[in-house]
Amino acid sequence: MEHNCLNCKYQIIDHYCQNCGQKSSTHRYSIKHFVEHDFVHGVWHVDKGMLFTIKELFTRPGNSIREFIQGKRINYFSFVTLILLILTASSLLTPYIHFKLSDLMPHNSKAAMNSFEEFAIKYPKVLVVVTIPINSLFSFIWFRKAKLNYSENLVLNSYKAASELIIALLFTVFAIFCSNIKTLTFVYFSLIMPLIYAYGIWCYFQFYSVYGYSKKALLFRSILVILSYSLFQVVVGFAWGLVQALQHKTF
Repeated sequence: MEHNCLNCKYQIIDHYCQNCGQKSSTHRYSIKHFVEHDFVHGVWHVDKGMLFTIKELFTRPGNSIREFIQGKRINYFSFVTLILLILTASSLLTPYIHFKLSDLMPHNSKAAMNSFEEFAIKYPKVLVVVTIPINSLFSFIWFRKAKLNYSENLVLNSYKAASELIIALLFTVFAIFCSNIKTLTFVYFSLIMPLIYAYGIWCYFQFYSVYGYSKKALLFRSILVILSYSLFQVVVGFAWGLVQALQHKTF
């Protein structure tokens, strides 16, 4: 039986609208529909949604992100929504942590780290919005032979950032149950940070593996992206510390 799509008013005769793709069986929301369809299928469905996306990001990160950029998008969770959900989870867990990240840092960088940490806690979205474009610029520069535009690099680094935030979230959960600074310092610098760096290299290596680079060039350029951003962090950290020192002298 023919009827009009409730989303775009296009006339449809099948189970899906040929114009916008919406199901023709749209009905009013109910608690049952919300729980069974939107929550279960949207978040925990193993073939699509958030759980599927996280699984792909930690089993075949570069390949899955490249497929998403090339058009295979229906099964993937939005990178923007994923980042926002992780940041929300992190902000909800942060009050239960009994230390500051600056407590894990060397004594001479504690003051600057304290100030930066306060900013990061207060404006986590701003920090992500700033870091993703910078990472994207470095991947765009070092892998320019791939001829991907800057926007595609933004998508790549957004999903990469989401994965790194998940790794950081695991450390946050661990820190809730562990208050020993020495143990936390060891876990952070010996496990979490190397894991984040290794993940980034793996992600870039896999993503750009189909664009004509040799394996040596892939590894070298992937490391260069990570090193470029790390150097940028050092420069920003030095500038931040200098500004803080000048402010303390002034006041």
